[in-house]
Parts: sequence; structure tokens; C-alpha cells
Amino acid sequence: MRYAFYISDGTALTAEAFGHALLSMFPVTFEHKTLPFIDTEKKAEDVCKTIQKAQEESGEPPLIFHTFVNESLKSKITHCGGVCYDFLDHFVAPVEKELNVKAEPKTHRTHGVHKNYNFRIDAINYALDNDDGKRLNQLDKADLILVGVSRTGKTPTSLYLAMQYGIKVANYPLTDDDDFERLQLPKELKMHRHKIFGLTLSSQRLHEIRSQRREGSRYASLAQCRFELAEVEKLYRREAIPFINSTHYSVEEIAAKILAKTNLERHRY
Repeated sequence: MRYAFYISDGTALTAEAFGHALLSMFPVTFEHKTLPFIDTEKKAEDVCKTIQKAQEESGEPPLIFHTFVNESLKSKITHCGGVCYDFLDHFVAPVEKELNVKAEPKTHRTHGVHKNYNFRIDAINYALDNDDGKRLNQLDKADLILVGVSRTGKTPTSLYLAMQYGIKVANYPLTDDDDFERLQLPKELKMHRHKIFGLTLSSQRLHEIRSQRREGSRYASLAQCRFELAEVEKLYRREAIPFINSTHYSVEEIAAKILAKTNLERHRY
């Protein structure tokens, strides 16, 4: 197995994101190692030893994706024996030329506390406070309201949108224990119909997810999953609620598709 390292004198999030995106295109198995805050000579020397040990174990030079502001530390890492890729090196000079402005690299700038940082904190707190229909009296503050039957990914999608984009998302479970066939939107949600977005899944996938939690129960049965999903999709169409089937999508992909359909403002950092 070949090693891939993501190294920086900052958070290493940029190196990690670019590196993972690139390697995902190749049908090769990697052992991934992320090493952030390598900001002293001693740390850089220790990282070199780790890289060299990885090469001895695998018999192949590790791939090293890095973003360093400190040139001395960068030089140490690039002479450790691995195959190095620095994304910033490829893009800084062309952008400098286009903008006619010299870059001023600073450690932690890409992921530090920016003026819009509070959007993310407020959105995370909002998603936690308004999970699973807890506070319907706060829906006027929501940017988006996710609805769907139980276990269709409403909570992880809400938190991802909050953490990555600073979007305030409430979520509401569509259930009616007395008569699911007469499923209706609560009046509190109807008042905010323009904010509502629906999630659905294949019945088989929902059955698998629910079975991990309550195996053998009516709630997890394939028949119940089919019934609930059919009824909730009827509701989406009757109420003209936009929705996606997220069966084959990751949380990241679900969030991206929702943003593409809703054109919500993103607060990036």
C-alpha cells in the first residue's frame, strides 16, 4: 500500500482537500496521513523520519501534498525523499500576474477567523437547536428547512451546510403515527413553504439504515419503509416541494445539490 501525506505549517486542510480530490481519480489504495501545524524545525525533522519510514515499509516513495508559508520548513519536507506536490506554487504566480499584485502569504490565513466567521458559529448553534422539529417558533430565522421521513439524512446535511457554508438549517421529520396516508405539512411549516426542501431515499437503503438502529421492528421493515417513502413523495409533489433522492450521494454531494437548486448565499472562510 502506498502512502499519501498532507502536510502544512497551518491546518493542512487545503493540502488535504486538493490531495484527496486528485487521488480519488485513481484506482489505487493509499494510506492517508494528515500532519498539520508543522511549524518548527524539530517538527519538520520528525515528519521527515515518518516519511522515510513509510517509504521503507511500502517500498515506494510517498506522495506528499503540502502548503507551506515558511520556506525553510518547506525545503526540509521537499528533501525527505517523497514525491512532492505544492498546489500554491502552480497558481500563485499566474494570479499575481493577472491581478498585478504581489501575494503576501501568511500562515493560517485560509482557515483563520475572518469577518464572516460568526455566520458559521450561529448556523451550527441554530442547526443543533432546531434539529428534528424541536423549535417550530424559530423557523422565521431559517435559511432552509429540510423535511423527510426518519433517517433520510436531515441532521447530518443540516450540520454540514452550517459548518461549511454558514447556512441556518432547521429540519423536521415527516411522521404521523395515527394515519400516515393523511400526511400533511404542519401549519408552522406551511407559513415558510418557500424555504422547504425534501429528502428521500430508496426503500432498500432506508430499510438498511433503520435496521442498524432497530432491527426486526415494524419501523425498520421494508414494507413500512416503502409505504412511508411513497406517501412522503406524494406530499412533496402535492405541495410542490423540491426534493432529491439521496440514495447514492454523500453528505457533501447532497449539500451541493441543495445549494444548486436553492441558490442560497454561501458564507465561506
